Amino acid sequence: MPTFCRHNRLLQRCPICTGEQQQELPRSPSRPRARGLPKQVKIGRVARAEDDGYRSELVPGLKSSADAARLAQELAFATERLSRLAEKPPGLYAEVADRSLDVEERTWLAFLIAYLCPLEADDPFASVRETRTPWASGAQPELETIATGPRTAHDLARGAGTLEAYRAWASRAGSQRAAFHGDGAWSPERRFARIYERLALPGFHRDARFELLVSLGSLGVYELRAGALQLGAHDEVTTAAKRALGIGDPLLLERRAAELAGACEVRSRRSISVCTTGGGGSACTSASPKPTCGSPPSWPPPAPRSGSRRDFPPARGFGVVEVVCSS
Repeated sequence: MPTFCRHNRLLQRCPICTGEQQQELPRSPSRPRARGLPKQVKIGRVARAEDDGYRSELVPGLKSSADAARLAQELAFATERLSRLAEKPPGLYAEVADRSLDVEERTWLAFLIAYLCPLEADDPFASVRETRTPWASGAQPELETIATGPRTAHDLARGAGTLEAYRAWASRAGSQRAAFHGDGAWSPERRFARIYERLALPGFHRDARFELLVSLGSLGVYELRAGALQLGAHDEVTTAAKRALGIGDPLLLERRAAELAGACEVRSRRSISVCTTGGGGSACTSASPKPTCGSPPSWPPPAPRSGSRRDFPPARGFGVVEVVCSS
């Protein structure tokens, strides 16, 4: 029932009675405001090369030709790496691509390579080779004293927690093959995106997930193709993409990455994806050596490309250098 006040108005609409009620309400004591910033807050600045007047519509965030050349080299390396993975995979990747072997063992080996990350050494796969265990045995690798690569997802404090979570994830689907295949009606791009989401296991960060799916697709184990960069997390890959492409919105980042891939005549956005997981995250933020992820740091140049717009080194992928550095 509506309540009327002494002024013959609805109690909720009477300005006099409403003001009196607000004055009668007890006020909570105000808390003193904290002065200054907390001691735990640290502000970091990313090193930038000097602005020398470089401008490009493809990478509007870059203002230095040195940063553009570094990004172009990373993209060229990533494009060539994808080609070599499909044609002549190095090291243990060749075993993953061997269709005569059991697909469960091949998938498990690919996971270990992505999880531990190849070393930057003469034998990049030494650690994986020493610690690997057969998938069928159910035994976990001994990782207490294992040497890992620069993009590893392994954490000594976590132990084998990520490996156990991966086995549990595969067992829920019935097998690794069923887990990575998903729905038969999915396109390779949709399969990549869905499996990427489902592989959000404890400790299995973006770089390792992307590297695993890209390598499985490039080596022909499953039909997987990256249709997006899966940006948006607080990692150096997303930070570098925002800096190079000059935008923070994830949807616009994906759109500009697609435009860059199309202009550079790379196979697909997988090349840019592998660049970010294999060192491109720091390509525009530092001059540190890029992780090669088990690939030779310099590929032997194949036959020259036909129809090149300018005279650049005749290696596949150097069309990226041509576009980024000359635009």
